[in-house]
Amino acid sequence: HSIAQELAQHERMILVCGHYEGFDERIRELIVTDEISIGDYVLTSGELAAMVVIDSVVRLLPGVLGAEGGADRDSHADGLLEYPHYTRPAEYRGLGVPDILKSGNHGAVDQWRRQQALRRTWGKRPDLLVSAELTAKEQALLAKWDEEEMLNETKDHDDN
Repeated sequence: HSIAQELAQHERMILVCGHYEGFDERIRELIVTDEISIGDYVLTSGELAAMVVIDSVVRLLPGVLGAEGGADRDSHADGLLEYPHYTRPAEYRGLGVPDILKSGNHGAVDQWRRQQALRRTWGKRPDLLVSAELTAKEQALLAKWDEEEMLNETKDHDDN
């Protein structure tokens, strides 16, 4: 997210897309100021990666998303993955929307969302937690989850 924020500050940007083996090394030496990787995998050409970069940058520009500050609430905006989202119907194939989300208590909903984002990040991308701004209470919650996971791993190991 911070790369996209940095790029969104530029008035202009040129993306050079490699094809198959990349592009002529002299371009890199003479023209390129920054190189961006979107992941550890190989694509047929750089156009798809360029579209990913363009989309992540353009959505940060004023007026693009419609709602002012909409990108401020995006996944990664606060250093965490996004919380789970639910739509209608309230129940689908036996799975319901958490009661807290139907409560109308906006403070409790915000707290639930933050905790869910924290939990999802802890489970899927713990590397992001290193730079996330966390309260003491959130740090204690992470420590509790770490301890519970260690206990579960020990129990699983003992059962085998």
